[in-house]
Amino acid sequence: MTNDNLTIKELTQAVGGGITPRMVRHYHELGLLPQPVRSPSNYRLYTQKDVIRLQRIVALKQQGFQLNHIRNILEMEPEADTNTNFMAQLQQQYRAVMQQIAQLRQTASALEGLLGRDRHCQIMQAEVLAQLKLLEVETQVGLGGLAELWHGLDAEVHTHPEVFAESLQHILPDLPQRSEIEQHLIAQLVLACGDVSLVSFMKVSKQAIAASRQALSSACEIVVDIPTIATAVDQTRLVHLGCKVTTLIDNPHITTAMEAEVEFWQHQQWRERLEKVSPGCIVVIGYAPSVLLEVCTLINQQKIQPSLIIGMPIGFSHAPAAKRQLMQQSLPFITIEGTMGGGLLAATALNALVESLIEKPNCHCYSKC
Repeated sequence: MTNDNLTIKELTQAVGGGITPRMVRHYHELGLLPQPVRSPSNYRLYTQKDVIRLQRIVALKQQGFQLNHIRNILEMEPEADTNTNFMAQLQQQYRAVMQQIAQLRQTASALEGLLGRDRHCQIMQAEVLAQLKLLEVETQVGLGGLAELWHGLDAEVHTHPEVFAESLQHILPDLPQRSEIEQHLIAQLVLACGDVSLVSFMKVSKQAIAASRQALSSACEIVVDIPTIATAVDQTRLVHLGCKVTTLIDNPHITTAMEAEVEFWQHQQWRERLEKVSPGCIVVIGYAPSVLLEVCTLINQQKIQPSLIIGMPIGFSHAPAAKRQLMQQSLPFITIEGTMGGGLLAATALNALVESLIEKPNCHCYSKC
């Protein structure tokens, strides 16, 4: 073999990502990879161009794209107009995926309905589980019986208030790699939105807990993006710590992510105010993705130096991008990947950190992680 050519085995080793020769041959059959030239001994020979194309296929596959869509993406010219038919295909795939998620969510809800029962609610559970085995859920009679079982199980909830800590213990995944404070933070966020799947998207940088405790103990400034968050944070405890809350977009009429985004873009004064935040402050963003993008830009330009960024804006394109930029920063951060977020979750994250500092000021569990 020449130095410019690779065998199929060398190709898979160069690309990595679990790619096997069998998968490469399958991609040839699907037209994802062009057929390579052959050596005199009939070996497939690959070039660096093939390595790059296969790396792109692997990356797109890891992002969740189907193989037929990957082929269309790779065949589209960069300068070409958006392919309407291709976008329609992606939209169709998205709807199918959302339907699958809805079905899985129903299954998860049913499991949560059983696993999330506290001790008092478990009184009737054994009987219900026994009857579930006998249900013929394909028939209307069976479906009616299922509804009756849930009704009987739910009747127990009227006898006492819900024991949240006990319910969470049953349904939260094991988090041995997380410190005690992080586990408390995650539990509070799950309670705030009722979605256990949030745990998989939570990203807490290595120094985030330590940085938050040091900053809060030093009576740092708390900078929030809009007034809604300022009203949701625990002002009493923050005053106890000597922390002042500053609202960046100081307009009481701004209450939604859409309004905050437009307001930040239309008025330069908010960008100028952002440049003047105090060193060592904690920045809490729950609405406008452009605020988080600007924070990342100012950090890169060394114009601001927060001690911690809680970045949880809402959005379908800018917010995920802003969070990815945040996770590339060297400064401590807490965020939720993707589109999930909001002011309530951002405020809850700060409140959980404040609560843990006041109630456990000498806890150093996070330093072991």
